[in-house]
Amino acid sequence: MAERILVTGGTGTTGSRVARRLEEMGLSVATGTRCPKEAGDVRFDWADPGSAAAFEGCSAAYLVAPTDRTDHLALMQPILEQAMARGTRRFVLLSSSQFAPGGPMMGEVHAWLAANAPEWTVLRPSWFMQNFSHGPHGRTIREDGAIFSATGTGRVGFISADDIAGAAVAALTARTSLDRDAILTGPAALSYDDVARVISGLLSRPVQHVSLTTEDLVQRHMALGMPRGYAEALSNLDEVIREGGEDRTTTEVLQLSGREPMSFRQFAQGDSPRW
Repeated sequence: MAERILVTGGTGTTGSRVARRLEEMGLSVATGTRCPKEAGDVRFDWADPGSAAAFEGCSAAYLVAPTDRTDHLALMQPILEQAMARGTRRFVLLSSSQFAPGGPMMGEVHAWLAANAPEWTVLRPSWFMQNFSHGPHGRTIREDGAIFSATGTGRVGFISADDIAGAAVAALTARTSLDRDAILTGPAALSYDDVARVISGLLSRPVQHVSLTTEDLVQRHMALGMPRGYAEALSNLDEVIREGGEDRTTTEVLQLSGREPMSFRQFAQGDSPRW
């Protein structure tokens, strides 16, 4: 795939990395963002049907669903249909290891792409390591010396956004479309207590994991301004972890990108200045 590639969520955690790597390969990239600022940026907002124009001239697209709602297929399908009508053939969707095809949120989009897209890949990464530095846990580590979750002692194969980007670029540029999903993880499954110990050791100050009930976590999310429905959806994902649903590792990152995934300790050593 050598024609122009649209990267939606192009200034976000994975999208910015995908766009940068594609540009480093000498490919033409349209960076989709709600607030275009740089050359190559195009306005893109799933809530705006006019955003379908961003797909014009693009043979492939990296799809990042909106993060402030749960009705993903209802919002995305009309634009994806227009994208196909404009000639975009290959779609690489960022989903989640917890969303099976046909399931909620990105799971619905996954199933629709598999049934309708000429070429498709769905990346289903585990939880991002960057959640502990750039994301919500980063703030509480800095301010409270704590990580709050409802995961109990459940373990997760945390993955770096850099490794997700490597897999996405491979899927976007491969000679032959994968036409399948891929569950992406880091090299080891860790509990939030394990993560807290790694970070504490690097910082030489205590960081603890505070285990909450699911409802307590819902209330924390809502106190930060999140609608209850979305807060419940996110908090329920912690229940899946607590019950062992994320206690696994895969070799998909190596198979797709040709590189071993980063360990959590390697990630934490690089991002420790943020704490």
